[in-house]
Amino acid sequence: MTYSKQHRDLKSGTVMPAIFIGHGNPMLAMSDNPYSRAWRKLGESLPRPRAILSISAHWTTPGAVAVTAMAQPRTIHDFGGFPKRLYEQQYTAPGDPDLALEISRDMASAHIKLDHDWGLDHGSWTVLMHLFPKADIPVLQLSLDIDQDPQFHFDLGRTLSSLREKGILILGSGNMTHNLSQLSPGERPTKWALSFDEDLKQAIDAEEDQKLVHCKEENALYTMAHPSDEHYLPLLYLIAQRKTGDTLRYFNADFDLSTISMRSFILSTK
Repeated sequence: MTYSKQHRDLKSGTVMPAIFIGHGNPMLAMSDNPYSRAWRKLGESLPRPRAILSISAHWTTPGAVAVTAMAQPRTIHDFGGFPKRLYEQQYTAPGDPDLALEISRDMASAHIKLDHDWGLDHGSWTVLMHLFPKADIPVLQLSLDIDQDPQFHFDLGRTLSSLREKGILILGSGNMTHNLSQLSPGERPTKWALSFDEDLKQAIDAEEDQKLVHCKEENALYTMAHPSDEHYLPLLYLIAQRKTGDTLRYFNADFDLSTISMRSFILSTK
């Protein structure tokens, strides 16, 4: 289904929600757990979007920003050491080349390139298979230019927020804390992870966007919570989506494997 045809299916004036999801480890997609149940419940409550633009921690393109522009994005199994059944999982949602071209054209100042090779990595499909299990809504992925500073990512997120008024659901997939070297399966959340997660929540609640943008310089726990930046950056894109009249609701406010914050939130108009 093309972008223009979907537009006629959407009620005039609808502003789509924007969602940040802590995606955690890939196996959460394949088991019945509190996180996947929350994703499924959320999906059942959402208005049907015309398309989904996913910003995943798992697609970085140094020196450029890209958006997937193929008609049928492949399911990418970008991990190792997991059971065979996880690698057999396919999420067969279509893409939307027309929408990708429109985003690239309308966001010309961001120099977004069209990509025909990537697809949907596990930051997208492990969540989407629960949010929209029928896989019948077009999905595009936007890459992270890892060479850019946090302010760039926040500003691009603010620019992309206009898509919500065109029926596009913006999905950011990362984690508020993500340090794989410190994992402790079966243990309680570590103090530093709890503290950093709470710092972010307080800044989000207070709408202190610049505190979040400059978190790496201003929060001493940042390098412990994020040895690399890619799982933090999707949060900036989603904070930038906040519009006057939006309400923010948290869900999955817990930890996986002791150091991975699963805290997620949805921005939506009343």
